[in-house]
Amino acid sequence: MPGDAARPHQASLPPAPRNGLVPSLERRRLQAYLLFVAMDGFILLASFSAIAAAYLGPGGDFAGVRQGAEPAFLLLPLFLTIALYNGTYSRAGLTDWRQAGAKAIAALAISAALLNFFAFFAKMNAEFSRVVFTAGIVLTGAVIVAMRRFLARRLTARWGRGAVNRLVIQAGGPKFSLPDSIHIDAREHGLRPDRADPASLNRLSQYLRNMDQIVVSSSRENRAAWAEVLKGTGLHGEVIDEATRAIGAVGVVKHDDIGMSSLLVSNGHLGLRARAMKRVFDLTISLAALIALSPVMMLTAAAIKLQDGGPIFFRQRRMGRGNGFFAIYKFRSMREDDSDGARSASRDDERITPVGRFIRRTSIDELPQLINVVKGDMSLVGPRPHALGSRAGEKLFWQVDRKYWQRHGLRPGITGLAQVRGFRGATDTEGDLSSRLDADLEYLNGWSLMRDVRILLRTVTVLVHERAF
Repeated sequence: MPGDAARPHQASLPPAPRNGLVPSLERRRLQAYLLFVAMDGFILLASFSAIAAAYLGPGGDFAGVRQGAEPAFLLLPLFLTIALYNGTYSRAGLTDWRQAGAKAIAALAISAALLNFFAFFAKMNAEFSRVVFTAGIVLTGAVIVAMRRFLARRLTARWGRGAVNRLVIQAGGPKFSLPDSIHIDAREHGLRPDRADPASLNRLSQYLRNMDQIVVSSSRENRAAWAEVLKGTGLHGEVIDEATRAIGAVGVVKHDDIGMSSLLVSNGHLGLRARAMKRVFDLTISLAALIALSPVMMLTAAAIKLQDGGPIFFRQRRMGRGNGFFAIYKFRSMREDDSDGARSASRDDERITPVGRFIRRTSIDELPQLINVVKGDMSLVGPRPHALGSRAGEKLFWQVDRKYWQRHGLRPGITGLAQVRGFRGATDTEGDLSSRLDADLEYLNGWSLMRDVRILLRTVTVLVHERAF
């Protein structure tokens, strides 16, 4: 069993941080991006208006100033579109004012050239004041760079040079101090890369909550285990080591501050923009679905209650994003609870109630998971969350393939690529799991919003299936 040291006595361990070691910086970075967008738009409009007012002189009327500043209103959407795509509003740009300023100037120059190009063919050039347009561009660029410099210094002082939460886990490897990072000792906190122990992985996930980057300094014999665990976090993960094929590095990161290099063994599967799009999509569809399907859910709840008077919902602990535990909701379909899912349902399973057999076959039992989506535990589309005791043949799922934990890099889904390909129901053989795992990893490595839409549409055609027992 992997582990950099013997398991510490449980009673001596500090409690795992419920909400992470530090508050999340992701929301604050998003707020900063929105502030920069609003600020740049204001600077552009104000600069052109100021130049137009100064050029027309004290006697200029409001209509003349407005006409002189008119190009700014045409320039603004072009500038913001280009700036959003060329990286002006990026994480690096929050603390590196030179990079952010250079990209903003480039976006401003390109948008100005495009506006002139369109204006030439629309025969609008004569209506623009060349003096106001040129001076407005220059003043806008100068003020944007000055504001970037001022804000970058303020943000660097508050968030560090990288504007990220970075955790360094000392786990038996070389000791070092990385600036702008949180350092913890794995042994003191009971952190182990034990892929055979979901509880250990859940404990680690609580320390990784709200983190953007993880750097592990491990003993040589455990570096591969740490690499495998980090691949399932959905975070930027590094292992201090020389390049080796066994770890499967996807890049090398140089830390000049400490004179060391580390292997990049995992990347976040989705950037901030993609995660925001996916979350908005999830909330919009799931809230609408809860309203539209509420009659079906109420009838189902009544049928379950009238059948035997037992509880309506079934809650079970599952493994979610970053290998953390969460409680999944389903309509109860069995007479007995199976908290770990050690026994898969079979075709003639005596535990399944008559109502339960119908709602399982029609997938109605899955509808309460829309609540999990709203809570943020799950997504509409993603790898299906498995019960901790699930087996493929005679082996637990994670014993079949060491890549199993990598599927937890995104939020689990109500449906997924594996499900629409027909990989559902009981896992009687190891091959049943391997097919699902390959589909899950394919989904993680090729996500797009349109793919989620296609999977949802295809899910409708497989709601009723023969392998739902």
